[in-house]
Amino acid sequence: MAALGREAGDDVRVAGVVPVGAAEVPKDIKIPTYTHGQSRPSLGDAKLSKPVVIEIIEKKIECLRKEKTLNIYGTLTFGTTAAFSGMLTNFIFRHRFKVTHDVLKTYASLTALPFLSTIVSYKLLVTDALCSGNISQENCVLRSSLIGIACGVLYPTALAFSKNGRLAFKYHTVPMPPKGRVLLYWLLLCHTEIKAMVIPLILQTTFGIFHGLQHYAIFESTLEKTVHED
Repeated sequence: MAALGREAGDDVRVAGVVPVGAAEVPKDIKIPTYTHGQSRPSLGDAKLSKPVVIEIIEKKIECLRKEKTLNIYGTLTFGTTAAFSGMLTNFIFRHRFKVTHDVLKTYASLTALPFLSTIVSYKLLVTDALCSGNISQENCVLRSSLIGIACGVLYPTALAFSKNGRLAFKYHTVPMPPKGRVLLYWLLLCHTEIKAMVIPLILQTTFGIFHGLQHYAIFESTLEKTVHED
């Protein structure tokens, strides 16, 4: 009889049937299961994960904001130097052509147009190219210096020459050029003033190189910080 009882008990355990008197596990207790080689998460990791992620995101936002702020200030300064160059050019040509009319109109256009053209050109040719990663340091410096020359010297010079030349022709403040040689006459008349534009040319070229180097260095440092934090 004892042997029969043991065999019956073994058959019950093999079949997966729990005897009535066996202790039952409460339903509200969950037993975690882990696979082989899986590390058990600790309570400290669960508590620190969210603040660490938030801190990383805040650092990235701060770096990007700093890079953007420095870039905006540098570009505005670059545009301001072009505006001053336009004002200087307008003053030189007005003095040479002996023009006294439309003072506010000529100074407003010679200040605003070089300023806006420098900012727009720099954003399209340098800032957007840096953000897309399709520009090297040499190209960044080259583009920045060319923008300084074109928008800060050549464009204001041509604009001041044409505006004040028309005013001089309109109000007869200088002798009228002979027919067929208008452009050559104006160039010979203003050759001294055109040579004087070498000064803003050197200044704009120097500032363009400096701004290009600074902008690329800021962008590179921000990119490295972002990569290291990842």
